[in-house]
Amino acid sequence: MTDAPSASDRPPSSDIGVLLADDHALMRESFRALLDASPGFIAVGEARTGTEAVRLARQHLPDVVLMDVRMPDMDGIEATRQICAGPETASVRVLILTTFDLNEYVYAALRAGASGFLVKDATAAELLAGIRVVASGEALLAPRVTRRLIDTFTQQARPASGAPTGLEVITEREREVLALIARGLSNTEIAQHLHVTLGTVKTHIGRLLSKLAARDRAQLVITAYETGLVTPEPR
Repeated sequence: MTDAPSASDRPPSSDIGVLLADDHALMRESFRALLDASPGFIAVGEARTGTEAVRLARQHLPDVVLMDVRMPDMDGIEATRQICAGPETASVRVLILTTFDLNEYVYAALRAGASGFLVKDATAAELLAGIRVVASGEALLAPRVTRRLIDTFTQQARPASGAPTGLEVITEREREVLALIARGLSNTEIAQHLHVTLGTVKTHIGRLLSKLAARDRAQLVITAYETGLVTPEPR
């Protein structure tokens, strides 16, 4: 494990602070070398276990935790849950990086609060772009990932029957937008579908995030299915 100065000790910086959590030293060293060589990024620490990842996230308050799934002591799913649920680390985003290409980890990780996924064979450019997306507060959840999430949801969770519950705080238009997000449409596609401006769609999404206490788009997808607003389509 390698520490950098804590968040309070570091001078103000516009760089994206990244905590590396992986039990393979070579993988951590590779990621650190990439970040060190890339303007706009800084590695603030390295964790070998999930427990270390949680502790260092609280200590350094990174913008993004690059989190492996399988680690000793505590896995990346539980570490993600503790980081995202902790009031002191509420602003920390988690980007899951795994060799296991989403499969059974999709639903569990997103439910725990992860903001997106990348597989370890991603290019350096894809990795850096993914970190930027997550650090900006967006979810790294492409339509194909949304479809994979839906497939996993179908297997692991049962949507509510009857009228959707838990959505009383949102308007009918916001329900429409939420349903389209859950179907995997982009903001541009939603705007075209509803014949509204892109800015209007972004406003609706912002209100949905606030009203439903969702961290990002990924959480909105889960909410749409768990409340029964959207149900998996027959295969």
